[in-house]
Amino acid sequence: MKAMILAAGRGERMRPLTDTIPKPLLPVGGKPLIVHHIERLREAGFRDIIINLGHLGHLLPKTLGDGSRWGVNIYYSDEQESGALESLGGIVNALPLLGDEPFLVVNGDIFCDYPFDANFTPKEKAHIILVPNPTHNEKGDFGLEKDYVCNVARNMFTFSGIGYYHPSLFTNIPATKEPLAPLLRELADRQELTGELYEGLWHDIGTPQRLKEINEKL
Repeated sequence: MKAMILAAGRGERMRPLTDTIPKPLLPVGGKPLIVHHIERLREAGFRDIIINLGHLGHLLPKTLGDGSRWGVNIYYSDEQESGALESLGGIVNALPLLGDEPFLVVNGDIFCDYPFDANFTPKEKAHIILVPNPTHNEKGDFGLEKDYVCNVARNMFTFSGIGYYHPSLFTNIPATKEPLAPLLRELADRQELTGELYEGLWHDIGTPQRLKEINEKL
């Protein structure tokens, strides 16, 4: 299975830090945030990793190279000319690199110890990971009934930014600037979206304060 790290966002809430460095390269625990993902993906058996490029994207290949130092192959999906395509557009744009088999997608601005699984087979065209609601998203995003994700439930959870997808899910969707959430909500309405709750370490590194907090914790 291949993996994709979404790394093209501008990181407006991280300014001024992201005025000179893309958010995935911000230091967490003494190394770039995205390197934590690369190392954990390699440990989980992933060997081919696609990273999309947007804001200050040229700095990612300059820093990460071809991935050989971590024992992986890194390929880049370039969105610098078009402008960052958000999560859905970024995935669609990278489909030629992702191939015909299910793949993993993980947001580049989270820090977690979720056990990525290179052998996972989604029961539906999409399977997402939910986490307990952090203080900045107390209402949550989705509910979970048995193995299926729903839009309304007594207990709501937050979408972690981690999911397994089959490429056929994105057939006939243009590579334009669009978020992924509306498509996930459509799947949930049709009971075609499975999921699981992960209660381990997970942090959304979305603001300078959260970056400071995770570094202090580590």
